[in-house]
Amino acid sequence: MDNSSRLMLAVVMVIAYMAMRGQTQNSTQAQNATSAANTTANVTTLTTVAPIVNTTVTPLTGNILRAECGKTQFCAAVPDNCDPSVAGSCFFVSTKQSSGQTFSFQLRGVSSGYIAVGLSTDSIQGGNDTTYVCANNNGIVQFFTALLDNGNLTKTNTLPVNSVKGSVNNQTIQCTFSATVPNATATRSSDTSFFISISNGTFTKGILGSPTAVLVSSKGVDLSNSTATVTNSLNNITTTGNATTTARPSTTAAPSSHAFVLQHTLSQALLILLGVLGMMML
Repeated sequence: MDNSSRLMLAVVMVIAYMAMRGQTQNSTQAQNATSAANTTANVTTLTTVAPIVNTTVTPLTGNILRAECGKTQFCAAVPDNCDPSVAGSCFFVSTKQSSGQTFSFQLRGVSSGYIAVGLSTDSIQGGNDTTYVCANNNGIVQFFTALLDNGNLTKTNTLPVNSVKGSVNNQTIQCTFSATVPNATATRSSDTSFFISISNGTFTKGILGSPTAVLVSSKGVDLSNSTATVTNSLNNITTTGNATTTARPSTTAAPSSHAFVLQHTLSQALLILLGVLGMMML
């Protein structure tokens, strides 16, 4: 066998070796992916818990505070940074993530009827937006979940809420509650990002009047981010928590494990080729 034939044989051996390695790696990756998917499915099945729907209101003692704004709670208010614990026309809402899509809410406002906080997945208010309503029913808080559509609130008993507390002092309404919010897929930035609103309206003989907004955020806001800011699209006022927002450092992606495996395979193939060529020169 001449040198040219030997060289051709060496090249064929290298190509065959690389093809076999590629098939083995693909098979191993497929098996690992299937195993991971099965494990994830099993975990999801074990941890799924049905949300609770309980709108029973118990008395709220004391005032809602803003001490944790920018620390553990996301807050929005009108006027900006007003204190909900003192008398005045302060409209205030705060959220604190309990787990996943479940949040603790605080809502405070002034109305002879009701106050409400709304969550919309887009910038247009009223497309069946999730709304939580605290109404003044003859000096006692009555709580509703509702959907806002075309300027009208329709009560619904299907939105998951629990641990509702409330109080009424003249026209100042306060309430706290736990709610499991829907996935905000339309805003895309996060499952917990919404266009948030605060509104009030009339409440007569159990009927909720059309809401009048006092705050509508100009963009989606992540309810789980305690340092998030809100720009009120009604007057372009920016409302913030007590803490200064800190920019997150940029990160660089780690090298791909697939690139490492390919580099290792090519190195082995090169060693084989060099060995064959060395034998040819003997």
